[in-house]
Amino acid sequence: MAAARADDPAAPPAPAAVRAAAAALLEENWAGHHTARARGAYPDQWGWDSALVAVGLRHVAPDRAQTELESLLAGQWEDGRLPQLVFEPGHEAEAAPGDAFWRSRGVPGSAELPTSGLVTPPVHAAAALLVHLAAPALSRERGFLPRAYPRLLAWHRYLAARRDHRGAGLASIVHPWESATAGSPLWDEALADVPAAGPGLPAPDAVRVGDPEPGTPTEVARALWLAGRYRDTGYDDAAAHPFVVEDPAFNALWAVSELALAEMAVELGRDPAPHRALAGRITTALEGLYLPELGVYGAHDVARDRLVRRPTVNGLVPLLLPDLEHADDLVATVRGPGFLGGGALVVPSYDLRAPDVDLATSWRGPGWFTMNWLVVTGLHEHLEGPLADGVAEQLLALAVRHDFPEHVDPMTGDPHAVRGVSATAAVVLDLAAAPHPR
Repeated sequence: MAAARADDPAAPPAPAAVRAAAAALLEENWAGHHTARARGAYPDQWGWDSALVAVGLRHVAPDRAQTELESLLAGQWEDGRLPQLVFEPGHEAEAAPGDAFWRSRGVPGSAELPTSGLVTPPVHAAAALLVHLAAPALSRERGFLPRAYPRLLAWHRYLAARRDHRGAGLASIVHPWESATAGSPLWDEALADVPAAGPGLPAPDAVRVGDPEPGTPTEVARALWLAGRYRDTGYDDAAAHPFVVEDPAFNALWAVSELALAEMAVELGRDPAPHRALAGRITTALEGLYLPELGVYGAHDVARDRLVRRPTVNGLVPLLLPDLEHADDLVATVRGPGFLGGGALVVPSYDLRAPDVDLATSWRGPGWFTMNWLVVTGLHEHLEGPLADGVAEQLLALAVRHDFPEHVDPMTGDPHAVRGVSATAAVVLDLAAAPHPR
């Protein structure tokens, strides 16, 4: 077989070319103090995307990476919650549901900036630590960690105090949009009894929540009803909510970010022990979600007190944790027929053998660059370098070939959804630039 040429579409792109293309897209999408979600997108700041963008930016513009995170932290509420969405002043009406729906500034203790009332997976402290370590002299000169650490600490305290609905040591989400995997099969059962209509709600076909495929009209209507109900309680986490779910990915990222806070504490001359202890407790509590028959971590539907037994990519994200009891089992699952062993180029979002898998629909099969990045990082954490590098090579090639799409068909690599996605560019930039393990 002839060796692939550098200009062959089937050949992996040179890392320098990947870095240049990804950095150029992040520069194109820069909105002055944060990065727009995608090329041509409205300039509101998405909490999940911005954290990942900062991880990528640290390789090419660490000052902008710091600004990205600090802009998001400016939207933090007094109770510590870090919102899923911060609206850009003057553009509040461009998102749907927008500021007029969330009405955050009418809630005591909310941010001065208009925001949604939902939260987002707590990857922010982990991102902040990586940003600091990329340019520690610049970080110290600008006082980045002394400003960021107290806010990130308040964010984690909010999760511990307000979101541990079951008292099991895990944080719950009260809306599927808080997971960053809104259309995942993990939420189907919890959403089944949620009303699909209500007075004063936007039309489902008008919704733009950052995902060009927010779901079927019924799924979107239920999501709007939940959001409106949470808003009408004044975003009270103690109220009875019909959707309360412990997501394995959300909690794994919380534990990883607690470990990051521990390293920040050392840098700032504070005690890291409480952070390490909490990370250990979260890791231990996650074992209650493990599904041995599926080889993944499931979710816990707190409102109905039952495990959700769906083999999704969310259940592989705990690979990020260094002391995970079932790490070897997760690696076997990644290698197995439901994921990479089924012929996939990248990690699908849902087990390929599931009867309702759909390789073209959002979180029901496609391979997402962001979640693949988390799995690749977790594989490196557990010294599975060759497996991780094989996935990373595919991600780099597909991202550049298809102009940084949101997700792809995991079997063919065909792109789905919008192009020019900042988070895709950021995680690809990290994969192309960062040595592993790290």
